[in-house]
Amino acid sequence: MRLLQFDDDRGFSLTEFAEDEIPRYAILSHTWGPDRDEVTYEDILNGTRSGKAGFDKLHFCTVQAKKDGLGYCWIDTCCINKTNAAELTESINSMFRWYQNAVKCYVFLADVSTPMREDDRDSQLRNSRWFTRGWTLQELIAPQCVEFFSQNGERLGDRKSLGKQIHQITGISIHALQGEPLSHFTIDERMSWAVNRMTKRPEDKVYSLLGIFDIHMEAIYGEGEHHASQRLQRELERYSENHQLSELFRKQLQLSAKQPKTPLVHPKWIVPFERNPRFVGRESELTRLEGMLFGKKRAPKLAITGLGGVGKTQLILELLYHVVDKQKHHLIIWISAVNMESLHQSYLDVARQLGIPGLENEKMDVKKLVQEYLSKDEAGQWLLVFDNADDVEMWMATPVSGQSTGQPRCLIDCVPRSKHGSVVFTTRDRKTAGKLAPHSVVELPEMSNAVSVKLLGNCLPDLDFAKQKQDAVSLVAKLTNLPLAIVQAAAYISENSITLAEYLSLLSQQEEEVVDLLSENFEDDGRYRDVNNPVATTWLISFGQIRRRDPLAADYLSFMACVEPEGIPQSLLPPGASRKKETDAIGTLNAYSFINKRPADQCLDLHRLVHLATRNWLRKEELLITWTHKAITRLGEVFPNHEHENRMVWRKYLAHAGYALESSLTREDDEDRNALLWRLGMCIYQDGRWDEAEKAFSHVMETRKRVLGAEHPSTLASMANLASTYRDKGRWDEAEELEVQVMETRKRVLEPEHPDMLANMANLASTFWNKGRWDEAEELFMQVMETTKRRVLGPEHPDTLTSMANLASTYRNKGRWDEAEELEVQVMETRKRVLGPEHPSTLTSMNNLAITWKAIGRQAEALKLMDECVQLNKQVVGVCHPHFLSSSTTLSAWRLGD
Repeated sequence: MRLLQFDDDRGFSLTEFAEDEIPRYAILSHTWGPDRDEVTYEDILNGTRSGKAGFDKLHFCTVQAKKDGLGYCWIDTCCINKTNAAELTESINSMFRWYQNAVKCYVFLADVSTPMREDDRDSQLRNSRWFTRGWTLQELIAPQCVEFFSQNGERLGDRKSLGKQIHQITGISIHALQGEPLSHFTIDERMSWAVNRMTKRPEDKVYSLLGIFDIHMEAIYGEGEHHASQRLQRELERYSENHQLSELFRKQLQLSAKQPKTPLVHPKWIVPFERNPRFVGRESELTRLEGMLFGKKRAPKLAITGLGGVGKTQLILELLYHVVDKQKHHLIIWISAVNMESLHQSYLDVARQLGIPGLENEKMDVKKLVQEYLSKDEAGQWLLVFDNADDVEMWMATPVSGQSTGQPRCLIDCVPRSKHGSVVFTTRDRKTAGKLAPHSVVELPEMSNAVSVKLLGNCLPDLDFAKQKQDAVSLVAKLTNLPLAIVQAAAYISENSITLAEYLSLLSQQEEEVVDLLSENFEDDGRYRDVNNPVATTWLISFGQIRRRDPLAADYLSFMACVEPEGIPQSLLPPGASRKKETDAIGTLNAYSFINKRPADQCLDLHRLVHLATRNWLRKEELLITWTHKAITRLGEVFPNHEHENRMVWRKYLAHAGYALESSLTREDDEDRNALLWRLGMCIYQDGRWDEAEKAFSHVMETRKRVLGAEHPSTLASMANLASTYRDKGRWDEAEELEVQVMETRKRVLEPEHPDMLANMANLASTFWNKGRWDEAEELFMQVMETTKRRVLGPEHPDTLTSMANLASTYRNKGRWDEAEELEVQVMETRKRVLGPEHPSTLTSMNNLAITWKAIGRQAEALKLMDECVQLNKQVVGVCHPHFLSSSTTLSAWRLGD
């Protein structure tokens, strides 16, 4: 195996290893660009170091590997000599194993940026070209650890954290993504994962499957996809002599031999939901729908309509699971029609899973591709479900200007038509149903009382229904027998340990206009348009009940609606009249199932839908601005300063401060808002999140300039903070400009020995040091050190120790090792005593002293000290902090060098 290394002096180099000598390595998964842009084996041998776009991927992989403590990488573009046919065949047959044995697999997504909004990032991820390529299938499944990175190297997540999205995009089983052996999956299923994937060379469509089936086969480029498929089929048939193949796969093998361009196997079930185990009743509706869709007089289009929450989606889902065994030859497809984005994504997933030709052409309308595919007789029998087709304008509006005349006039024209297929729409709008399927509209009524009571019983298995039968009948009738309302009411009853009669009493106390409030403007437009919508009734019962019976709990709910809903520390909540009342209020919210209390840290998680509904409730009550300001004020009261000893506290508050500050409901020049934003900036700066810190400091500085004036001490302090951020980000000219400006202004109003002046001088000296102006840096550092040490702060003050450490760094850069070592030892020992052995400043001293020892030849001591520094940094500041990354990278480099 040939592995890649990078050295600042020598550049990239390749090393060959015998099978039993292969070191720990990382491996790259990516999509190839034009051949001229990719770095080849010959480029590395010739010492080429730049000039091709592909070098960016090589740099990314080697840098990330070093961060993970790995000295070697494998990258297909340059680690294989593709001019050697024998080596190429060996590599193709070994590739699955190489990915399997890698410590880390880095997926570099060249077409995914890192937008702030999660939904934008999710959309980019779903549309990434990487998921459409043939070789990336084994690169996704084989490795132990797969991490995904954007085009600028930002980590997006790993195979575990992104598992749900990856499953939805690729159709690959969650169990396979979690590492279950491939032998546990049928050949049919494994083949279905690959049917939609493309490769640059036609033979690679076949060769990329070898590892998936644990088959070895010679690579013969030029034989074509057809011949390669035939050879693979023969190998699979040999495999079948010892393994059981399904009849479907055998038929597909025979068909493939006659029609080589037909995919080996297609999925027959493209439905994203599991069966609902609590589903009850609806026997007559299920029988009617089965007859309309699968009987002799098949309906080509059918719409199921009814009130939101009546169970339209669950009804058609139950039907599909009911008939799946009886209608084995039907292709079942499910498309989410909530909005155009979800509809487009569903179409894209369907096209990929069916392997529809033309998908690789970005200009093609995927809706038209699916329509044309299903409209052909060759597609066979199928059933297509459009779920939540509620927006009639989305379906009936004409296309925007600029679309080609060859495209369908509107979305309804994209629906496929075939004598072998049927289309089902679910919609809560009866008028929309009539337009989508004018001849076959099934209106789903409320469930009968008997079935509703059975559903309530399924949700409350521990309730004694024999004693409460009449109350159960009355309750489901009061809830209009709506399944969603019954399920939610059951949760309320169970969590509060109340009787059905008590809940009935609560329902009868609510006024109709209060129901209208939430029904009118809930998050999903039109979701609760009906005045008597029981889901809204259930939510507003809860809000009104809490406000009447436990005002502090209502205050807590209002407060939590204005911060991040997850991980809310109890110390953040406004204080109550007593500790008991605070405990009771949290207990009330927990009893309503609005919150969950984490056992580990006692933080609270507010249900996200409750969070949203509460904000709407506050907005209608004209209280949202008030509570947003209360949240900011409270955060300002409890948010600690940025000192290290408070790190565990302010880290818990960061997300909540960020959420509250993002609101546009408070004025930008509000004093409490800007004070909190400055404190937030100081803390995230200490956490090494310099981009976010820069944004915070810049905003504070501009606001203070406008409100307080350019020379106000608070304005100057924020300018100094911003300059420090620039310096840490390597923007030294901008840092120097700001620092000089601050220092010149302070000179006019402060004494030369004022602590702010000294801090300013130290910052400017640090910038000089970063820019290599070591003599100027030394002069300033010496001046600051002598002043703070002897006349202002004292020899053991943290600022004095910082100035000494900075001076030592200057000595080290100038090759004055003895002086550097003397100062660094003194600073480290003093910091250990004054600040503690785990303080970040102490760890910085350890890092610096280790570097000095390494430079003067004290290798063993340097390695030991740096190793201790790395372990403590990992524990104290975390693995994402720049200080940890710097020290761990240094340690890895030393170990590799030794």
